[in-house]
Formats: sequence, structure tokens, C-alpha cells
Amino acid sequence: MTKNPPRILIAAVLVAAALGGFFLYRSVSGPDSGLLLGTATPDAGTRRPEFSLPDTTGEMRSMSEWDGDALVVNFWATWCAPCRREIPLLMALQKEHAGGSLQVVGIAVDQADAVRQFAAEMGINYPVLVGEQAAMDAASGFGVDFIGLPFTAFTDAEGRVRKIHLGELEPHELDALVAEILPKN
Repeated sequence: MTKNPPRILIAAVLVAAALGGFFLYRSVSGPDSGLLLGTATPDAGTRRPEFSLPDTTGEMRSMSEWDGDALVVNFWATWCAPCRREIPLLMALQKEHAGGSLQVVGIAVDQADAVRQFAAEMGINYPVLVGEQAAMDAASGFGVDFIGLPFTAFTDAEGRVRKIHLGELEPHELDALVAEILPKN
């Protein structure tokens, strides 16, 4: 016969987990933290890393393919609910700027088969590159430790990393971040 843990013990564990999450949030989002939650500005001069990953067809694609374009580089996974929720927003952004000087690039930190199936179901209209550890390594090349998904880097047409956003993008945030990387007319 197994004995169920007392309800007070379960409540204590839940409270400890909630407090731990709150203090983790505070530690990674404070102004003096080396980590971030939300949006941060990288060190001046941080350049977009150069790397290559296969796309959903298996063709190797290099970040240099988009030299001269402002980029929204979104790291995501099929199993990540916030990632899945923000993809339609990124698709709308890509549609709005089709043929312009802004390009959305998705980088799936996931298995290729799952990404291929999901991308086809969603009708993703921007390039999707796929990798597991290689994708995480690429994310760290943007100047911050890879600490979660979704993770989005915003680079200007000169290849400078202007903003980093950790967490799900909201429409008002995306509009403001894109305004930072597009040329001012």
C-alpha cells in the first residue's frame, strides 16, 4: 500500500516552485542581469553571427544569403506553445514586407521531420532553417546565452544586432522592434 503525501506538503512544494519562478524571473530580467527576459539591447557593435543550417528541404542555407536586409531571426520549436502562437504574427510581418528590405527567418530548434510537417500545416511563408544543438549554438552567436524559446534577434541591414527579445512577441512589441531595424526615411 502506498501512502499519499499530505496535502500540506504538496501545497508547500507548489508555493516553493512559484516563488522560485518569481525570483528566477526577477534575476533574469533585472537591469544588472547578464540574462534577459523581454527585450534587451546588445552591446554596441554586436554583429549578426554567420552560420549555415539546412532548411526544411535539407538544402544548406547561410545567413549571408540575407546580407543587406534587416532580419527578424526567430528561434522556435514545434513543441513550444508560445512559439506556435507567434508564428502567425511573423507570417503577417513577412507578407507585409514581401519584396522589401526586411526578411523573417525562422530557426527551429527541433527535429527536421516535425518541423517540415508543422511548417507545411501552417503554410509558413518565410525561410525555416532546422537544427537541434546547431540551432542553439547559432542562437548564442547573437551575444546572449540561450536560455529559452521563443527567442528573436533583430538585426539591421548592416548586420548589427539591434535588439534581442526572449519570450512570445506581442503585436505592439513586434511593431516597435521592427521600427528599430528598418531604415529611417
